[in-house]
Formats: sequence, structure tokens, C-alpha cells
Amino acid sequence: MNLEKFLTESKATILKRWFNAVVDTYPPESGRLLKKEKNQFANPVGHSIAEGMEGIYEALIEGMQPEKVKPHLETIIRIRAIQDFSPSQAIAFIFLFKKVIRDELQDGKPEDGISSQDLLALETQMDNLALLAFNVYMECREKLYEARVNDFKNRTYRLLQRANLLTEISEQESETKRSSTPIT
Repeated sequence: MNLEKFLTESKATILKRWFNAVVDTYPPESGRLLKKEKNQFANPVGHSIAEGMEGIYEALIEGMQPEKVKPHLETIIRIRAIQDFSPSQAIAFIFLFKKVIRDELQDGKPEDGISSQDLLALETQMDNLALLAFNVYMECREKLYEARVNDFKNRTYRLLQRANLLTEISEQESETKRSSTPIT
């Protein structure tokens, strides 16, 4: 059996095990809700994570092209980047994926032997996925910090405006000040 066939046949089992492993990284109360509630509107986080996982899995079967897998990574990492996870915890779901696939391969039948070359290629794809996940995580955190800084600036501006500590400087007055300032 080749690896692609194995991954295709084991998809439902691997996705279920992977989802459960990821949900177990959450506090117990949150984990129960994420596992129990299947409704997309009652459990948007669980639904987004499950959809992202399925997309990543499909991308793995299709050869893990970065432009195809990145949106699915973003779906999951965007959620984990704003939650109380450290960077390593936020992208740990990739390593859980790797472990679940290894466990599933070990649980397989002996006649389902997969070549060491295929396993090495899979491991390389998973490592590249982890590196891409880290880049996506950093992009999400940068956007989050930019949003926080912009929010802080806007709040400060509104407070100064309410306190009448801001004055409107006319365009002409501003230009005059700039041209009369000596350059050193």
C-alpha cells in the first residue's frame, strides 16, 4: 500500500484522533464544549478548527503546496494566536498531527507496509508544515499587535479630543512651522 492510499483510507480516523488531541490542549471545560457541540453557530471555534484540519489533511494528500495549505493553517492559528497559548503551544497541533499519523501507521496491518522513502517524505512535509505554521503564527501576532496599537492610539486621540486638549492646526500654519524650523 502506498502512503497516499493509506492517508485517504484512514482520513476519518486520523482526523478524529487529531481533533481530539488538539481539543485536549484546551482547559477541560472548553475541551468538552469543543468536542460535544457540533453546531457551527453554537461552536464556531470547534467548527473552524475541524475545517482547518480537514483542509490541512487534504493538502497533505495532494503534496502540501504552501499556497494551498496556508489558508487552512491561518484558520486554526488565528484562533490559537489570540488565546492564552505560548507560541510553541499555538503550533503544537502540527506535531500532534504528526504523532497521530505515526500512531495510525503503527496500528495498521503488517501488509499495509509503507516504504521508508514515503515515510521520510511525509516527515519532511510535516516539518515544512511546522515551519510554515510558525510563520503564519508570527503574521497573526503582528496583526494582533498592530490592531492593539491602533486601538490605543484611537482611544488616546478621543480622550484628548474630549478633554479639549487638541487644537486644529491649519494646513498653512503647519507648513509655515515646517519651513521656518532650522535644519541641523
